[in-house]
Amino acid sequence: MKKIIALVVAMVMVTSMAFADSTLINGAGSTFVYPALTKWFDEYSKTNSDAIFNYQSIGSGGGIKQITAKTVDFGATDGPMTMDQMTQAPGRIYHIPVVMGAVAVAYNVPGVEKGLKLTQEVLAGIYLGKITQWNDPKITEQNPGFNLPASSIVVVHRSDGSGTSYIFTDYLSSISSAWKSKVGKATSVNWPLGLGGKGNEGVAGLLKQSPGSIGYVELAYAKENNLSYAFLQNKSGNFVEPTIDSTSKAAVGVAIPSDFRFSIVNSSNPEAYPIAGITWLLIYKQMDDHAKGKAIVDFIKWAVTDGQKLTANLDYAPLPDNLVEMIQNKLNQVKY
Repeated sequence: MKKIIALVVAMVMVTSMAFADSTLINGAGSTFVYPALTKWFDEYSKTNSDAIFNYQSIGSGGGIKQITAKTVDFGATDGPMTMDQMTQAPGRIYHIPVVMGAVAVAYNVPGVEKGLKLTQEVLAGIYLGKITQWNDPKITEQNPGFNLPASSIVVVHRSDGSGTSYIFTDYLSSISSAWKSKVGKATSVNWPLGLGGKGNEGVAGLLKQSPGSIGYVELAYAKENNLSYAFLQNKSGNFVEPTIDSTSKAAVGVAIPSDFRFSIVNSSNPEAYPIAGITWLLIYKQMDDHAKGKAIVDFIKWAVTDGQKLTANLDYAPLPDNLVEMIQNKLNQVKY
């Protein structure tokens, strides 16, 4: 028994020493990017055990608030900070793109599988409360092969400050003047109607338990929860499935500003999926802690290069090569 106790004590001491020699990095924000970050942290730790990453998937709004308050070492958001938010921060914040992904419009209509075609007018009309029945002629005329019921449409949206909501409302604002003037785009908006779920997880949960519902989630969450999702009409009039390739096409030819705060929704590329977005990690240009600053920069450099190869099975699209080069140059400007 004494030998067993001694062995346990020794193991605890070794573990404690290992953690003592490591740098703990805390982050919070986007649920959109959570599957990618989880994969990255696990893989990165196999080759670099000097940093331990802890991430709270609380929504982009929470990530912006926490990095502004400096209660975390980095934030994550799918909607860029506004100029007002950036001026409120106690230092200059960099937006570093790390993934591109599709926001799927998922639905729970008994007997209706993946591939329901939704036009721009129909999707905006549903979220504005103008189209309320699944067998509305504007839906059925595009979907002659589906048996759409005469039942009410249950609208689902995010209840928390959400970058996924930013991408979705950015898209609706780009296709509907009524939406743009009445609701607009933001991480949090006054929804005209619907049920609210917290996080991509919460929206997916509501969709699964609510027959007749429609909502928006990051593509990986739709697939993970076996949700049917729509093929959306893009700017060229084509109905496109959300995939890695159609998400990548959304970024082709887009002008990238030096601060990386840009949108890829409603692309003019005829092969692009129209509701595609970017997740940014939010970091301060001037880091307060040398060890943490170096660990964060080293991790992001890995994430935008080697890490891009690990997320295809999670349905994220790789960053364009020209953007990766720009990111590396930006990270070299971070001081720690």
